[in-house]
Amino acid sequence: DILDILGRSICPSIHGHDVIKKALALQLLSGCEKNLKNGTHLRGDINILMVGDPSTAKSQLLRAAMSISPLAISTTGKGSSGVGLTAAVTSDPETKERRLEAGAMVLADRGLVCVDEFDKMGENDRVAIHEAMEQQTVTIAKAGLHASLNARCSVLAAANPVYGQYDRKRRIQENIGLPDSLLSRFDLLFVVLDQLDPDSDRRIAAHVIRGHRYLSVGGSAGHDSDYDDDSSEDENEDSANNATSKAHSIWQRSRYDFANSSRVRAGREDDDPHSDDVLQHDFLRKYLHFAKHKFTPRLTDEARECIAGRYAEMRSRQDERTLPVTARSLETIIRLASAHAKARLSNEVDADTDVAAAMDILSFALYHENTQVLEDTSLSKDKRKVDELSNTDEEASDSEDNSPKRPRAEDDLQDGATSSNTSDALSKLMARVFEEVDTSLDDGIEIVEVCDDITDRELIARVARTLHEDGKIYMADDMLYRV
Repeated sequence: DILDILGRSICPSIHGHDVIKKALALQLLSGCEKNLKNGTHLRGDINILMVGDPSTAKSQLLRAAMSISPLAISTTGKGSSGVGLTAAVTSDPETKERRLEAGAMVLADRGLVCVDEFDKMGENDRVAIHEAMEQQTVTIAKAGLHASLNARCSVLAAANPVYGQYDRKRRIQENIGLPDSLLSRFDLLFVVLDQLDPDSDRRIAAHVIRGHRYLSVGGSAGHDSDYDDDSSEDENEDSANNATSKAHSIWQRSRYDFANSSRVRAGREDDDPHSDDVLQHDFLRKYLHFAKHKFTPRLTDEARECIAGRYAEMRSRQDERTLPVTARSLETIIRLASAHAKARLSNEVDADTDVAAAMDILSFALYHENTQVLEDTSLSKDKRKVDELSNTDEEASDSEDNSPKRPRAEDDLQDGATSSNTSDALSKLMARVFEEVDTSLDDGIEIVEVCDDITDRELIARVARTLHEDGKIYMADDMLYRV
């Protein structure tokens, strides 16, 4: 998949965040800008906001996107004002005449604007960028000057939660602290959490240490590059041949190939020799620039019907614990699907590939639903929890030898199950409980309504408490809620 290759080629020094990296690749490709005959302007640029705990590589992702984009301007929320982002009216020191000075979003026309510490920006300053983010123009009417400047740029912002760290018991709007009028202008909003998992912490530590033990070109130790550009002593013997082959190669061996589980999985699925490699930085920039400007995908009839159906489904699933799904969300699907079609170097938006990939990323941003990512991040944790539950269940059965035994969960889930597949049955039970809670249309679901065909309700309660401890659901007063 081309999107997987582009995703893992963006900032390999950062562990994880696979979906966010794919979204950054689509943002750099952008959708299709449309100017209708009646003067209506439909933006094609994609805006992304990342909100999460400190030390989750949000700023590093911003720097990675800046290094890839041909035109990128960086600013911070505390160090910029509304006029600094849009435009300011100043006085010429010699002629004393009024003049306009362009701000960051005007200077980044057809480029990318990266705003770090977005939550530190003042309320009046945030209002000033509303027009620039949606209409992509900056209108000035000050000191006898009236002008409209183009600000056709993508916005990539990073912010911290209101309470320092993300509080899962509160709604997402309460954690972010930004008005809905501004949040709706962001196509994608990612919540980046600092998961407390020993296995994940060990993988992150190994990933970071692998980067710090790397020697740069000058021979000094440092974490100054995402790519492994050094050649070994054996390669120096044929330096001329290696230089020629390297100049014609688009692949580059990353020194992080053993730390990312997604690459190991990709190598197992096929026999591609480059399944663990990343694209060269220069080729990545050229490929994204070529795909962005040379292709203008159009929606097919099947894609239009698929987008309309998925949008109606998103509207029906909207509740107070998720972000509002508005008509701008419909345009978000179109922009993401068009950007994915550009990544495939296609002039048509396909329903099976482009719309499906767009909905996969949007569903992860809205509902945190992504089967591949959930399996990667929680496989080891679920295994430990299943082992704990199976041990608890065995101890309870041993202590009640003289009493009538309760029906086991695997007897209800699968006929003829034995004690050897208890872990598999409990794993399926955890997935079933999570699915029923996640697909409930109401705000919450009572625990007695979950898996009502299973008679062992104490086991269901233990599974619900386990999912609550993992942060996948929220349990309070015999009610289960989605997170």
